[in-house]
Amino acid sequence: MVCDEGLTLHEAAAELGVHYMTAYRYVRLGQLDAVKRSGTWRVSRTELDRFRAEPSDQPADRASHGPRGRADWGQRMQSRLVAGDAGGAWTVVESALAAGSTPARVYTEVISPALVNIGERWAAGELDISVEHRATGIVQRIIGRLGPQFVRRGRSRGSVVIGAPPGERHGLVVSMLSDLVRAAGWEVSDIGADSPASSFVSAARETASVAVVVSVTHADSLESCRDTLLAIRDAEPDLPVIVGGRGIASRAVAASVGADHHSAGLDDLLDLLDEVAASTRSA
Repeated sequence: MVCDEGLTLHEAAAELGVHYMTAYRYVRLGQLDAVKRSGTWRVSRTELDRFRAEPSDQPADRASHGPRGRADWGQRMQSRLVAGDAGGAWTVVESALAAGSTPARVYTEVISPALVNIGERWAAGELDISVEHRATGIVQRIIGRLGPQFVRRGRSRGSVVIGAPPGERHGLVVSMLSDLVRAAGWEVSDIGADSPASSFVSAARETASVAVVVSVTHADSLESCRDTLLAIRDAEPDLPVIVGGRGIASRAVAASVGADHHSAGLDDLLDLLDEVAASTRSA
């Protein structure tokens, strides 16, 4: 948004021809970008013009103003996270679920893209690190609320350890991945980010896990990942180790850190877990 005082939300609502609470809902849904100054929501003139120019992206109660298009929930989530609006971020989640998204799609299509974009904007100098940290805190609370929905009843397919190596601090990635794997019927020992090799080994032994999954978000953590995998291999030479994440760009990179398998995505990871579990049962 441009750095001007902008319009109050009451003024913006009047210009849009809607009730104040309708305009407020647009803000909480992330459809109308607004910032809070001295306790008052304000909307820049540029943002108001943008909102008017995109009638296809307005909510159902404005259907008469134009056709309703596909909601960009990831963009809406990003807007609320950047604004530090925890309530609005949760409202985006609820709205996406009500529109037919599953909790898994909320993770992969709403929260993850928003966090990636915020991280890229911070790296480019567009956002202060405080904004990124605040967004992380909000998402942690969202994951806490959504997490129980990923627990699947029935017979377990086996146990797996998921974590990130020392120096890798992207715990949200580990938390979301753990929930997504749980939803597929696995028991998961989520040991979080910045975990020493001994933690991977201890958790695997305690739960008789069929595999260890190591998440690497940044290439800067490759050396740490390599050291971790060497230590796991020394302690448990027969324990399969799968690596994945944005920091593991290819199978060649996975092989260079000593991994048995490379996961290119969630579906790939689930297939690999089935494969190693079957190998363990037949051994």
